[in-house]
Parts: sequence; C-alpha cells; structure tokens
Amino acid sequence: MLIGCFRVSTDDKDLSQQRATQAAAGCTKNYEERISGAKRDRPELRRMLDHLRDSGVVMITRLDRLARSTKDLLDIAELLNELKAGLCSLREPWADTTSPAGRMVVTVSARIAEFERALIHQRTSAGRSAARNKGVKFGRPPALKGEQITLGQKLLNEGLTARQVAKALKVHPSTIYRVLRGSISASDAAT
Repeated sequence: MLIGCFRVSTDDKDLSQQRATQAAAGCTKNYEERISGAKRDRPELRRMLDHLRDSGVVMITRLDRLARSTKDLLDIAELLNELKAGLCSLREPWADTTSPAGRMVVTVSARIAEFERALIHQRTSAGRSAARNKGVKFGRPPALKGEQITLGQKLLNEGLTARQVAKALKVHPSTIYRVLRGSISASDAAT
C-alpha cells in the first residue's frame, strides 16, 4: 500500500504539484499538512503513522517535505522501520528505506541537507550583518518621527495623559510609553 505524505510550510503555498506527483506514483491514501517541517508535533504526520500497517510505503516528493532536521528524519525513518513500513522519496529515488543501502543513503543525504541549511543560515546572517554595517535598518519603521516625539513630549508636559497623547498622535498607548518613557511620570503611567 502506497501512502502519500504532503506538506507545505504555510497556508498560502500550493499542494497541487505534490498531489499530482503522488497520484502519478499510485498512492492510495494521502495525508496533507500546512505546517512547518521544523515542528515536531504535526497532526497529519501523527495520524499517518497511527494508520500505517505492515508493508506500507510512505511516498514523499522530497525528503525535506517529511522533516527539516536529520534527527527528525531519522526518528521518522526508525518509526517506519519499527512499523515494518518503508519510506520512498520520488525526487531522491536512492532514498528508499526498504533496503539497508537505502537507509544508509537517507542518513547521509539528511546530514547533507542539514549542512546546506546551516550554510544558508550562515550566509544570511553574514549578509544581514554586512547590511547593518552599511546602515540598513531592519524591522518596522518607527511609529513616531522626530517632530511627533517633540509634540508628544510637549503634550505630556502640558498635563495630558499618555493615553490622550497616543490618541492625538494616532498610535497605541504602549508606543507612547516606550518612546517617551523618560517623559512620563509614575502617576501618568498608572492611568
């Protein structure tokens, strides 16, 4: 019995290509998820493992659709082995755990995939650091500009509460507390 296991990371991604690939491979039952592979508790994966029977084979389009880390992939492969079931990847035909050689290759390829993700993370971090050094600002733009901060301080000094100032500047009161922290008295912060 061939069982299809599909996964995409977010709701806005499409499963249709994985479905078509699995249908062409002859999968009789399919389990679909829209959740990060980094999450260990995945309801559809758990459901698939609960329904899996002896000699069943889990078909995936790629190894990273099943797990994002070597440990998770190897744990799942071991669970499948205990259930006397196999694992086959359509994109990586050598990743077939129904044989000893296939289990070894899955282990090696999972380590390589983990190494690639680590390299990508390292390059991304280096790129962010270089951009910061060049003055690039990350994150949301400031809610208040210089003249708004000055106006906010002036309004606070005139006796308005932080909530009133927030309403006047059309921001959330927490923005006023955060940006104008030194200008807000203890009694005003309590209101």
